[in-house]
Amino acid sequence: MSLLEIEGLRVVYPNGHEALRSVSLRAGAGEIIAVIGRSGAGKSTLLRCIAGLQRPTAGAIRLEGEEIATAGPARLRAIHRRVGFIWQEYHLVERLSAFANVLIGRLGHNPGPASLLGYFNRRHRAIAARQLERVGLLEKARQRADRLSGGEKQRVAIARALAQEPVLLLADEPVASLDPELAAQVLGDLSRIAREDGVLTIMNLHQVALARAFADRVVGIARGEVVYDGSPQGLDTPVLDRIYRFDRPAPCAAEAVERDAATSYGR
Repeated sequence: MSLLEIEGLRVVYPNGHEALRSVSLRAGAGEIIAVIGRSGAGKSTLLRCIAGLQRPTAGAIRLEGEEIATAGPARLRAIHRRVGFIWQEYHLVERLSAFANVLIGRLGHNPGPASLLGYFNRRHRAIAARQLERVGLLEKARQRADRLSGGEKQRVAIARALAQEPVLLLADEPVASLDPELAAQVLGDLSRIAREDGVLTIMNLHQVALARAFADRVVGIARGEVVYDGSPQGLDTPVLDRIYRFDRPAPCAAEAVERDAATSYGR
């Protein structure tokens, strides 16, 4: 059985916009999947549904056989402990230290008065320290988050998500605000640790080059539908046309050559 199963997922917003039409996917432990597509294609909606942050209009989402789409509040809280989420905007508590921010990832495993009082036992603290070490920031554990660089903040966010000990890790445009060199470094850390831990990782990316470099599998979405699901090596010109250029006239030969050269370096 797949770790994650999505069947016929459809999302229609109150204004009538159909964000997802009929998305079906299956994924196993340890896979690193990049979801690519134009802005508004439905990538973020897909991740929000998987995380239980968005109720779908129709369809099913099962994590380890448990239904997410129709889970009640109590079951959803239990599911959230197994799903780490990395946001583009970091969502760190700026006045807290890097270490304290990573400890927030342990809240779901530290119920009751202890969490309310900010108390974490030795095991929780050891897990947080280990995750900071794995992203190369243990020496900045006591530094306030608002004094970290953008790349360092995203590494702290990765460490916080990993501190949950998730079975599924979701990342919504995790490097969109970073320069290309930092983006590659951060994704390198994320993919390395995910492979070491065997964590299913699904990340939305704008840059095709990063998807090719770090993902085992690429899912291309256009107009709310999956139009490609395969290896990064299969992202040739016809496939990229289906994902990004479905509403444009066919280019002449010279334009195609220029476009292919540009695609090899980015989107």
